[in-house]
Amino acid sequence: MTSEAEMAAEEGYIYSPPTFPSTPCSIHLGVQAGSMRRGSDVLSTSGGRMRERGRNRSWLLSSIITVNVLILGIALVSGSVFNNIKINAIDLQIFLIVLVILTTAWMLYYTIYTSREDHAVLYKDSHAGPVWLRGGLVLFGICSLIMDVFKIANYVGYLHCDSAVKIVFPAVQSVFILVQTYFLWLHAKDCVQLQRNITRCGLMLTLSTNLMLWMAAVTEESIHQTVVPPEEGNSTHSCDIRAPGGYSSCNCSHSACAILEKAYYYLYPFNIEYSLFASAMAYVMWKNVGRLVDEHNHHSLHFHLKDVLVGPVVGLVMLVAGLGTFVIYEVDVEKGDPGKRDTALMIHYVMNTVAVTLMSVSTVAGCAIYRLDQRDHVSGKNPTRSLDVGLLIGASIGQFTICYFTIVAVVGTGAMGHLNALNLAVSLLTVIQLCLQNIFIIEGLHREPFHEDMHRASVFTNPYVLQAQAHRDIHNLPGTFMETKLSPALTVHSMHVAPSGSPLPQRHRLTWKRRALKEICAFLLLCNILLWIMPAFGARPQFDNTIGAEFYEFTMWVAVVNIGLPFGIFYRMHSVASLFEVFLTS
Repeated sequence: MTSEAEMAAEEGYIYSPPTFPSTPCSIHLGVQAGSMRRGSDVLSTSGGRMRERGRNRSWLLSSIITVNVLILGIALVSGSVFNNIKINAIDLQIFLIVLVILTTAWMLYYTIYTSREDHAVLYKDSHAGPVWLRGGLVLFGICSLIMDVFKIANYVGYLHCDSAVKIVFPAVQSVFILVQTYFLWLHAKDCVQLQRNITRCGLMLTLSTNLMLWMAAVTEESIHQTVVPPEEGNSTHSCDIRAPGGYSSCNCSHSACAILEKAYYYLYPFNIEYSLFASAMAYVMWKNVGRLVDEHNHHSLHFHLKDVLVGPVVGLVMLVAGLGTFVIYEVDVEKGDPGKRDTALMIHYVMNTVAVTLMSVSTVAGCAIYRLDQRDHVSGKNPTRSLDVGLLIGASIGQFTICYFTIVAVVGTGAMGHLNALNLAVSLLTVIQLCLQNIFIIEGLHREPFHEDMHRASVFTNPYVLQAQAHRDIHNLPGTFMETKLSPALTVHSMHVAPSGSPLPQRHRLTWKRRALKEICAFLLLCNILLWIMPAFGARPQFDNTIGAEFYEFTMWVAVVNIGLPFGIFYRMHSVASLFEVFLTS
């Protein structure tokens, strides 16, 4: 078989065996027909193998693209951080501009091509790109656009003494965000059947570009937040490390530069989450290329807070209290007074201890309810669910790393004082909470949604038995129901008939299991939002408490925190999205 034939098989062109008109020689043609059927089976098997080989080749090719782009990007990011002479931020931004332009061009091509080809997308994956995920993408995209506008306005003030690339990059990135948000909003559910090789490579390019933008943003934001330890003889001063290519010898030409710079740094968390959301959606699209989706198990889920009160109220109280302690922490740490800094750290540790303790107790209760739950586990392959579970476990490794490094440091130094004792308690409780929450979310994602009238549903395989059963129930109902002529094709969904003498069933109140699960999900969701906000917007107790830097040395501790913390931040936001889905299915 030639490579052209294999490529045609991969792109979906299926051989159809010829048919012959009937002739008087029926016995002879019957033998021929049997031979043709056997030949058709052989051709079908051969075509399936060719499509499998073609799919594997396209997966391999697209994966090679991703690996090369990411490794080259990591090298450039590392060089721009640790070497200000040979490689600087301008070189990295030029590389990102090229990636962004290529990805934007491919997304426009994909959108135009699929709109003109009727058979390009025959199936939609209803589990991929749910509306709340796309809504979050739009929200984070708007904040990212505002950040790019602030960056452009800020860099204009340095244009007389700095490179114009720093203005071009946020401008190109803003166009990329607009195109990508539109692209993912429309096509996140696509299961593409044509041009599969090109589509897989394009989606992997999209994934690589978003991961590179995420890596660059995390690096710049981490360097901005990293505090240099005071040098010998100057114990009262510490400062933030500036990103490579800063303005040490370049003065701004307008007075708003300081305000704009501070403003866009506060928007970095939204830009970081936008890149991760887009990466996850691109990966699911990549997995769905050429996929034939069976939608018979899909359930329409709706959001409502009926009969759910305690969880949201307690969660909101925790959120407001946590934000208050976070503001106190930021203000007192900024003052540089050691006494106020220790007090702020103590308040921060107490707040986190209360939060993770309540979350652990709630999660244990939720796991106990799952033991009493009679819902079936979902069956079949689902790329979205597999990705959710993988990201949940993978992202939690970052938080685990920081916690265990902290535990070793505190225990190794003797855990002297209330501050270190609280630090140790928070780390231990966070480890427990992460384990319990992962179990709770994964179990919830793998359960079938609740059916409101599941206890009244009956399944009949024979439609005439269904008709007879319905006729017996409806015969006793008054008036107009007697005149209804039933069809044998009636489905079980139309047969929720009330017992004789009673009105038709109305929407039932939530059962205690459903209500308890929804309360737990709502509380955990709001607490995870709190635990996302504090580190995402600048809380760095790992640096303000010097025990880690003293035990591991500053260079190693910075690497541990700046690598683990971005994953921990993403874990909290991903938990919010997963808990929202569990809330809907409960």
